[in-house]
Amino acid sequence: MGEEEYGFFKKWIDTGDMLGIVGHPFRTRRGELSILVTRCVLLAKALRPLPEKWHGLKDTETRYRQRYVDLIANPDVRDTFRKRASIISTFRRVLEAHGSLEVETPILATLAGGANARPFVTFHNALGINMYMRIATELYLKRLIVGMLGRVYEIGKNFRNEGIDIMHNPEFTSMEVYWAYAD
Repeated sequence: MGEEEYGFFKKWIDTGDMLGIVGHPFRTRRGELSILVTRCVLLAKALRPLPEKWHGLKDTETRYRQRYVDLIANPDVRDTFRKRASIISTFRRVLEAHGSLEVETPILATLAGGANARPFVTFHNALGINMYMRIATELYLKRLIVGMLGRVYEIGKNFRNEGIDIMHNPEFTSMEVYWAYAD
């Protein structure tokens, strides 16, 4: 890369900008894998600066409210997302191998039920009635068992209009499995 091009990038390129580069891989004296750049093109400018590479994003409030920034800044968070996806995929494979059927039950219902929790309430304009976001999948899954589906499960969102703390969130993913005639 020439001096003029290098000067432009040193002055104007920020963390988070998208670059296209051509070059050759090499290791620095400290052993870090790098690229000896021969050509560089600015593809897209970051609209806001990202957290600095070595310290990451530490503010908990920002991490939770701007999860996309947290994912960019913290490799451990990206790893957690990948592990979660792998775990859910494994659950599905095991349940399918045992003859279980994955189903989707309604998220909006005319009655709140399935657990002892306060539901979120919304109004259905076309029907002119209050509807409740589900607090559990249990009741609909049990109806499917009665309907002779035999083995059913659902991995889905539930909503509970209650407190927030380290162990409780108003929106969460749960898995419920029902298997007729089995303990």
